[in-house]
Amino acid sequence: MVNTAEGERGMTASRYQGIVPSYLLDRLARSDRFPHAARAARQTLLGRPPAQRRAQLKLSIDEHGSLVASVESAPDRTIRDAEGTETLPGVLVRSEGDAPVADIAVNQAYDGLGSTFQMLLNAFDRNSVDGLGSRLDATVHYGSEYDNAFWDGERMVFGDGDGQVFQGFTASLSVIGHELGHGVIQHAGELEYQGESGALNESIADVFGALTEQHSLDQTAADATWLIGAGIFTPSVKGVALRSMLHPGTAYDDPDLGADPQPADMSGFVRTSEDNGGVHINSGIPNRAFALFARELGGRAWETAGGVWYRALSSGLRTNATFSEFADATLVEASKVDRTVVRALRTGWSTVGVIVGSENERTPG
Repeated sequence: MVNTAEGERGMTASRYQGIVPSYLLDRLARSDRFPHAARAARQTLLGRPPAQRRAQLKLSIDEHGSLVASVESAPDRTIRDAEGTETLPGVLVRSEGDAPVADIAVNQAYDGLGSTFQMLLNAFDRNSVDGLGSRLDATVHYGSEYDNAFWDGERMVFGDGDGQVFQGFTASLSVIGHELGHGVIQHAGELEYQGESGALNESIADVFGALTEQHSLDQTAADATWLIGAGIFTPSVKGVALRSMLHPGTAYDDPDLGADPQPADMSGFVRTSEDNGGVHINSGIPNRAFALFARELGGRAWETAGGVWYRALSSGLRTNATFSEFADATLVEASKVDRTVVRALRTGWSTVGVIVGSENERTPG
């Protein structure tokens, strides 16, 4: 087990569930190489982040050549513009069904909300983040050079980045899926945002982010990059994304930002009072378990593997569930499918050191 120095304390960060971890912003805030971005990071760290049902008519032709009309769930999106302020929700700039506007960030947010909605509906038969068709709200252009995107309990909020290190956060579909994933977690099985349960919270949100991107691209688990936040770093940064689910600890290694601190297994589990007890750091462990599980099964990750994760989340977990308790819940759900799924799942969890034992051991529950 690795312990961080308890004597060092970074700047106080918001407890809102942002995509960029506070430890990364803290390193950036001290940068001499990126002075403009350092100022933006300091501002971001010190900043104060602040249901209706919709359906659509679908027409199709049946096998007898007859016209069939059916009603299916559809997203209800609103995009607002904070216009560089930290006042939410902002000015309404695009509503459901409106044509694209001139602002790229508005259109990216609108499309990303729609892609996440479709993934949740198609993969889990879940109608929006609350399962009841709630409206999907987002605000773009939050703050001045704000280096993050977050879910505030009601809406997605996007900063534009500082331009030196971070680019606009609406450009990454995995970021949008991740933040809306926090909304699903909030409604389906809220996990305390601290310690192991907080790391599970972050990890499951990463799973939703990865699945949203893969579903949108119709990628298999083998073809997917398993990167979270690819494209939000500028070319000046030595890194490809915020996190790698398949290879934790390899997403970036930059002279100013440091090396990606995520451990790949429990032997590197970080005990710290920072980052809400390491919620962004230790999330790499269950992230890797899921990626390995999905790749072992093959096919599309949002189908069988994603279903196991989603049902485990919804199974009545304790709010302060540990990695091993969540692993047990996933094994129970996998056992309802077949032994092949259980075997692949055990491979994932045992590789990262969360469970020990062979596939023949009793499944929890």
